[in-house]
Amino acid sequence: MKQSLFTIEHTRQLTADTYEMVLSGDTSAITAPGQFVNIALPLRFLRRPISVANWSKDALLLIVRVAGEGTRELVRSVPGTELDTLSGLGNGFGLESCPENPILIGGGVGAAPLFGLAGQMRKLGTTPTVALGFRTAKDAFYLEEFATLGCRLFLATEDGSLGIKGFVTDLVRAVPECTAAFVCGPTPMLKAVWALPQLKIGQYSFEARMACGFGACVGCTIETKGGPRRVCKDGPVFRKEEIAW
Repeated sequence: MKQSLFTIEHTRQLTADTYEMVLSGDTSAITAPGQFVNIALPLRFLRRPISVANWSKDALLLIVRVAGEGTRELVRSVPGTELDTLSGLGNGFGLESCPENPILIGGGVGAAPLFGLAGQMRKLGTTPTVALGFRTAKDAFYLEEFATLGCRLFLATEDGSLGIKGFVTDLVRAVPECTAAFVCGPTPMLKAVWALPQLKIGQYSFEARMACGFGACVGCTIETKGGPRRVCKDGPVFRKEEIAW
């Protein structure tokens, strides 16, 4: 974990409640896709945890969904604003032994960290399949960006306005050759994907309310097969065999 100042370079609205933000600063503490940053806002007691969508040596890409007044204030901050940021938080997706035919599965804003993950896989010579689920076509984002990486992209929406009508689980069943999953999204989606017998191995990124973001308050604790674990410190990414529903 490293505390430093990041400067907002630009903000771009992607959907009605989702924004792309590029920040400049020292990203040396970020070592894996799926980690997150914790941003302090003026007059706000708690920091806002935001997953890292991608990063370079001196720039940070965030995808922010407005969920309350704090995140609304964040996306309205003007370029040049400096943000007190804790970076390099959490354990991200492991690529020490990247499997063949991996599938990246995202629900809603859970697609964000998968973008950086897909980029890392491409650098390793692997072309992942990406399955994304949204409520409607108006909620979808970063489709061109994933396509530009060369990913095979499958889409589902609950109302059928984009891709197939259904859920990401329906997309996974359409690619039986994919048996290793990297997943990020709301807990009900994680549980449904985890239960698919097709997926033999996997890494699952959990969403949780966080107060401190670095393990001190234990407010984001979940039960695993190895006992209580903190999403912010021990996760947010857990391997399939660790998860206890």
